[in-house]
Amino acid sequence: MQETNAPVDSVASTPQPSQSPVRRAATDARSAGRLVMNLGTSIVIKGELIASEDLTLYGKMEGSVTLNGGHTLTIGRFAEINAAIDAKAVVIQGAVTGNVTAGEKVEIQTTGSVAGDVRSPRLAIADGASIRGKVHVEQT
Repeated sequence: MQETNAPVDSVASTPQPSQSPVRRAATDARSAGRLVMNLGTSIVIKGELIASEDLTLYGKMEGSVTLNGGHTLTIGRFAEINAAIDAKAVVIQGAVTGNVTAGEKVEIQTTGSVAGDVRSPRLAIADGASIRGKVHVEQT
């Protein structure tokens, strides 16, 4: 699916008086074709996070993160994640302490770091990225 930054049709995005902000947001997200949840830099989560959509974490997380249904987890550049991670694909730009399991691919970008084991059929590590732990590259 190709994403564009074109503006949404003004008729489709004009809120109806009877719609709540939550319903409007859900309607706008569906019209965009793909729902992506972003959790900001001031967010601190302790516990278990389970989602069935693409997710980007920018804040702090302690516990576990599981994305069901073939979705991508992105760890933002300044995020501090101390959690076990399980998703289809994981893109790491920030700091992760914990084991990372991906069904398809783990990508550690230049600003990313992992202190824990990584298990995935594919692993990409950019110059400047760091990993401290075991790497298990397994074909599924």
